[in-house]
Amino acid sequence: MPAYVIGNFVLYCVINAFTPGPGNILALNTVTNYGWKKGKPLFFGIFTGYYVVQLICAVFVFGIAAFLPSVLGVMKYIGAAYILWLAIHIAISKPEKDDDSRSASYMKGFLLQFVNVKIYLFGMTALTGYITDYHTSLTALVIAELFIATLGSFATLTWIGMGALIQKFYLKHYRIINILLALTLVECIISILK
Repeated sequence: MPAYVIGNFVLYCVINAFTPGPGNILALNTVTNYGWKKGKPLFFGIFTGYYVVQLICAVFVFGIAAFLPSVLGVMKYIGAAYILWLAIHIAISKPEKDDDSRSASYMKGFLLQFVNVKIYLFGMTALTGYITDYHTSLTALVIAELFIATLGSFATLTWIGMGALIQKFYLKHYRIINILLALTLVECIISILK
């Protein structure tokens, strides 16, 4: 694979991983509401789900190319509906003062990734746009997707770090921040449905 293709692949991955998406926005919102300690289960769910979804993408690209458009078509609308629900939930939420950590569960973070159309599209387009012209083995596709999931997890950690830095500010201005985060998710929906 030529060096310029590898460079473009990495650049594409960095841009996609660090732009706002449902996982990054939920991680930011959770750490500002609950802090790192109470949000850890959700974050680990996001990371685990990211790896699982990227492995699914590798298998789909490898073996089920004819079935893929139907799956993405359905997932696009299910994902958009869930992201809209998440945006509404974030917009109307208030900082929690008690010890209730139900909203920061491992399962919520894990399941989010299965309806996060952004990471499906990210994984699929990265493989078909940069990798499959040079390598079509399952091993090569899995390695590329593991790179994507690792980079995506690092990006989510970056969003978590930003949330921890602004936690005190957030508690004073949570309504404005939540609305901005919700609008960012709405923008994600618009870009998914284009």
